[in-house]
Amino acid sequence: MNFNQRLKMFTGQYMFIKWVGGSEYVKLVDVGADFYEFEVIDIDSMEYQETLMIQHNLLLEVTLGGADVQRILAEMSCNLPTANRE
Repeated sequence: MNFNQRLKMFTGQYMFIKWVGGSEYVKLVDVGADFYEFEVIDIDSMEYQETLMIQHNLLLEVTLGGADVQRILAEMSCNLPTANRE
């Protein structure tokens, strides 16, 4: 299994990436034939900031777990609307 196939399994997941142009907290949207598409998360407002498309060869590191990624998940979960249970 190559890296693209493995990464495609995590579509829709939050992660931290390092790439040639910097590093960001992101949500993986798509693994294309020659690029990755991410939604960048502003960690201060917990809102989606922009869409980022990176060529495969420019991605240096992907972190799927860890304390920082768990904090992002917890804060995003707190922003979800609650269901009225009556």
